[in-house]
Amino acid sequence: MSGSVPRPVRRRTFVLGSAAAAGSAALAGPLATTASAASFGYTDDGSNYVIDTGANLVFKVSKTNGDLTSLVYRGTEYQGYGGKNSHVESGLGTSTVTIAQSGSTILVSVSYGTLRHYYAARSGENNVYLWTNKADASVSATRYIVRVKAGLFLNDEPDSYTYAPTTIESADVFAKSDGQTRSKHYSKLRVSDYAYIGWTTGSVGLWIVRSNHEKASGGPFYRSLLRHQSADGGGLYEILYYGENQTEAQRFGLQGPYVIAFTDGGAPSSSLYPGTLTTSWADSLGISGYVAASGRGKVAGVGISGRDTSRAYTVGLANSAAQYWASARATDGYYSIAGVLPGTYTLTVFKGELAVYTTSVTVTAGATTTLNTIAIPSSNDPGNASAIWRIGTWDGTPSGFKNADLMTYAHPSDIRAASWTGNVVIGSGSETSAFPAYIWKDVNSGLLVYFKLTAAQAAAAHTLRIGVTTAYANGRPQVTVNSWVSSIPSPPTQPSTRSLTVGSYRGNNHTFTYSVPASAWLTDTSQYNVLKIDVVSGSGTTSYLSAGTSIDAIDLLA
Repeated sequence: MSGSVPRPVRRRTFVLGSAAAAGSAALAGPLATTASAASFGYTDDGSNYVIDTGANLVFKVSKTNGDLTSLVYRGTEYQGYGGKNSHVESGLGTSTVTIAQSGSTILVSVSYGTLRHYYAARSGENNVYLWTNKADASVSATRYIVRVKAGLFLNDEPDSYTYAPTTIESADVFAKSDGQTRSKHYSKLRVSDYAYIGWTTGSVGLWIVRSNHEKASGGPFYRSLLRHQSADGGGLYEILYYGENQTEAQRFGLQGPYVIAFTDGGAPSSSLYPGTLTTSWADSLGISGYVAASGRGKVAGVGISGRDTSRAYTVGLANSAAQYWASARATDGYYSIAGVLPGTYTLTVFKGELAVYTTSVTVTAGATTTLNTIAIPSSNDPGNASAIWRIGTWDGTPSGFKNADLMTYAHPSDIRAASWTGNVVIGSGSETSAFPAYIWKDVNSGLLVYFKLTAAQAAAAHTLRIGVTTAYANGRPQVTVNSWVSSIPSPPTQPSTRSLTVGSYRGNNHTFTYSVPASAWLTDTSQYNVLKIDVVSGSGTTSYLSAGTSIDAIDLLA
């Protein structure tokens, strides 16, 4: 099977043990310290705590460092490749590890400096529930890696680098002999696009079901590595904070639960999905930073007016402590965001990935904050402006431009990419599809747009706009119209790490505006005016790591 996220296989069911009903029962009291005599329980083998879920899953947690050292499902060991365990980051090191059981729940607690990590098992379930509480920056990043033995799952999708022997960038982007590229960065997916990732053989599925990412950073459209597979095994990731192409500061606090789930080959149960999973059974476990459902609130909006009904809209909540989002209903813009920590948030309405409205909202524990219809001012959406011509759609993405879709799972040098040159003629009907999604100083700077103006249009000054979604090495567009040359604009704030070559166009959307005087236009209306777009910057290196930018839309206003 491929390494891409499969669609739910409805003819298969999520495997539960005979004690599944106990999985929904809330704990009645504090955790006990002894194992039960039933098959569900734990033992101590001297080096590890051995937890039997009473279903088909037995896993081990190191008493020394909190690593997951064994993951046996239906008698087969899945854990481990290259001699490595599954763990937070690349392993925490010497930690304090304790275990306790109460009724149908077993909790393993791992303490490493200011970081706390937890594993929980429920009687009769083939799941491992995980939480990670990162209190500060003493651990450089926050991720959990499930390391899976080689040969158990096949993977030849674009996010795999198993069959890619030639390094073409850094130590993490590779090329196959046929010219296709591979990297663990190439996931195709934004956070809001998936509930789980993993592999299936058709008879066994191994998945990570992601958390709600409330303490992660980057918002609903952030992209990061999700999995990889190499010659000696594969890895599944839950990324809680990732510094690559990051647009936000790191958030601290408890993140989870996220779930390692085994199935009979189908998708994990939808009851485990973020926004659906309920964990009242964890309320009394004493997990550091845990906030029960009763300590959270909800935001609901009756609708959004002023939308472009051909586009999807997302509503996000964010402050320095947490982030949440939900899709707005296509018919009227209704939205609902539950499970929100109390506090004051910036509410942002996104058209596609472009912010078109913001306001402030306060959330109270145990209550619903109801908002009246949000009216998006026409001027907030650049797509509403009357234009002489327009290339692309103002939606905060390079969607529709040449190579845009491929760039979320391939390197720009990939054999499947069309030529990065792309001069276009307005009125040809292929303006957007022929124009490259990305422009680099050392690759395709100097792209040309040909267009004609009427006598009335040529007699007036006009505003030219270029919207970008991100930039690398301060790359930004300088334009020339016929013989008129614009000044060099200041670079907007953008992530400082790689972006365009590691599968992400997501940065801080920015619009460059150029006031083009009437004297710049050709007076002969039968001739084409020529717009030249160059990328300028004093930073970057060469080729696809030279200064570059991703295009959202380009237009000349009436």
